[in-house]
Amino acid sequence: MYIGIDLGGTNIAAGLVSDDGSIVHKKSIPTLRTRPIKEVIRDMAHLARELAKDKGIPLTEIDGVGIGCPGTVDSTTGTIVYSNNIVMDHVPMTEIFQSYLSLPVQIENDANAAAYGEYITNGQGSKSFVFLTLGTGVGGGIILNGTIWRGFNGAGAEIGHQTLVYNGLACTCGRKGCLEAYASVSALIRQTEEAMEQNPQSTMHLWVKEKGGVSGLTAFACAAKGDKAAQKVRDQYLEYVAEGISSIINVLQPEILSIGGGISREGDTLLNPIRAYCAQNDFNKHCKRTEIRTATLFGDAGIVGAAMAAKAAFSGKDT
Repeated sequence: MYIGIDLGGTNIAAGLVSDDGSIVHKKSIPTLRTRPIKEVIRDMAHLARELAKDKGIPLTEIDGVGIGCPGTVDSTTGTIVYSNNIVMDHVPMTEIFQSYLSLPVQIENDANAAAYGEYITNGQGSKSFVFLTLGTGVGGGIILNGTIWRGFNGAGAEIGHQTLVYNGLACTCGRKGCLEAYASVSALIRQTEEAMEQNPQSTMHLWVKEKGGVSGLTAFACAAKGDKAAQKVRDQYLEYVAEGISSIINVLQPEILSIGGGISREGDTLLNPIRAYCAQNDFNKHCKRTEIRTATLFGDAGIVGAAMAAKAAFSGKDT
């Protein structure tokens, strides 16, 4: 039995995870990220203890704890080298966590953990697997031969920060033209708001009034009802996503590329245009093609992946 913890900017989510990757029990608490980081880590340890207690499982039967964290992570030392979402600079997370709860701990970048969770669940033994998540930003991870690819320095697989448009829109990372600036849900919301301003007769205005605000679903929902302004937003957004995916495929040619985030619940409405665009625009025209699919774990990917990374680390296997 393992515990997986997904440290997010809003919530700390944790789960008790069985050996096969199934979540037995999960809980979450607010992160309150502006407080001292030691308090956040203390609450992570307390949450892990509560999970075991709720199910009557002695801590001695927990084989390891995996923690998915934002930022650049040194998994070998258990250190968060840098994070700007939850401010951390060379924080010895494993050491601090174990001062509250003495269990083996494996630290991973949160996007890598989510990628590993999806791989374990949906990778079907593939030798190359890419996970792309569309949310507030654009994140992801790469799994090669069952191993998380971190780069030589732990900062690898920052998929959202490939350049989509040279000298384009400002990205939160400080650069310009990143995929994240065009293909994140935050970008989709901005694109929707701009289209609404330019199209006062669009049914998106009524939808927003009924739902209480613009979301990543606004353009997709109204496009499905025939709104032309919404269709234009949806189609342009999907091209941004597909262009980024085409570049990933050109570099890696992975067996499977899985798309996560809330927008992935759109299913074929999302997948079919992306598949068609990639078939026409990626480099490969003669070999077996990458299978593009949607994720299934959604918010649980980070929990499962962190727990399974702990399993791999402490069972003698390498993640």
